[in-house]
Amino acid sequence: MGLQVPKLSGAPVRRSLKIALLGVTILVLAGCSEADQRQIRNLAMPDRASAEGPFTYELWKWAWVAAMATGILVWGLIFYAVVKFRRRSDDEVPRQTRYNLPLEVFYTIAPVLMCVVFFFHTVRVQDVMTERDPEPDLTVEVTGQQWSWTFNHGVGEQDTSATGEDDDFAYDSYVYTSGTGADIPTLVLPVDRTVQFNLHSADVIHSFGVPSFLTKLDVIPGRVNKLQVTPTVEGTYPGKCYELCGVSHSRMLFNVEVVSQAEYDAYLAELAEAGQTADDPLLGGSDVEDQVGLDEDSEGSNE
Repeated sequence: MGLQVPKLSGAPVRRSLKIALLGVTILVLAGCSEADQRQIRNLAMPDRASAEGPFTYELWKWAWVAAMATGILVWGLIFYAVVKFRRRSDDEVPRQTRYNLPLEVFYTIAPVLMCVVFFFHTVRVQDVMTERDPEPDLTVEVTGQQWSWTFNHGVGEQDTSATGEDDDFAYDSYVYTSGTGADIPTLVLPVDRTVQFNLHSADVIHSFGVPSFLTKLDVIPGRVNKLQVTPTVEGTYPGKCYELCGVSHSRMLFNVEVVSQAEYDAYLAELAEAGQTADDPLLGGSDVEDQVGLDEDSEGSNE
């Protein structure tokens, strides 16, 4: 006589599974820090700290909505087909359908329409992010080079017609701050002011970006790319190079401090008092080693 296993009712088992799933969900959510909860609310995006950030976030959010709606539809159709057309007996062969023209037309046209919609909204947001005010409040000349950054702040009246190329700069004099492989530089910006970044590279392609601004732009040798950002929230934010640029790419970090206009003016005065002044912005070249390059005996040195 074999071992008799008692039969369990399906309802208690399902109820137990629901309770266990609910308990696990509560434990997972309770274990999330405030930063994790914020990331969940933002769909893994950082908090927006620029006037341009919400445009990128809205594109990201609705892309998630579209992806989830598509996923729910596809999963629903899969489960429906699994249940509706399951094999009910060993000798049963389901009716075979070779062609279904309306269905084939639908699953050909629908993805194309989705791509068209995504493309339209992406271009719309891209136009907003790359639009430049002809009269920015200030211009900062940014130099990226292996493997750090130099930030040149203009002093005096700004010439908004300057191109930032071929010695045509927006200011007659500059103060600057720079980093090394061991010293992360800080970019100080005034809040609620439109800042234009003229991006220069002394060597290879870099990419200048601040996650909380939700925008970035490549820094390419031989050309000056321009990016405008309006910081809206005072605070400290990390920035980095987004383009693999060599063995010490991970060292190309910087911090951004968004402060009041009075604090920004005081910061420029501090740089001037420290002797960090120049008639023209430092754009690399002979300044690679003595201004922002790595020490000669350090890893990744240019020498």
